[in-house]
Amino acid sequence: QLQLVESGGGLVQPGGSLRLSCAALGFSLDYYAIGWFRQAPGKEREGVSCISRRGGDINYADSVKGRFTISRDNAKNTVYLQMTDLKPGDTAVYYCAADRRRAAWGTCLDNYEYWGQGTQVTVSS
Repeated sequence: QLQLVESGGGLVQPGGSLRLSCAALGFSLDYYAIGWFRQAPGKEREGVSCISRRGGDINYADSVKGRFTISRDNAKNTVYLQMTDLKPGDTAVYYCAADRRRAAWGTCLDNYEYWGQGTQVTVSS
């Protein structure tokens, strides 16, 4: 069974940092593009950052450029999202997703094949 498991969410003050992890269970991430998405209450899910299977194509939402960094460690079968200078507007459930069909591209598309259950990130003082 293919499974993605997110971790690292929590409560942080504005200006703080968190690192989210996305671990793959039951399959290798080597062949997949990976994306981080988020959904805030009352809002549509949006792509935050996505990375191609080899890491050569990376994209970020304008709202997080310069603050978030996506990376992957295929040896550990894990993808990370380092988040810095967090703002209340970053509060959301963060999901990781994997897609093999377009693995050569790091384009955040909402119809990725596999999705994790999400981890809550709350930015508040």
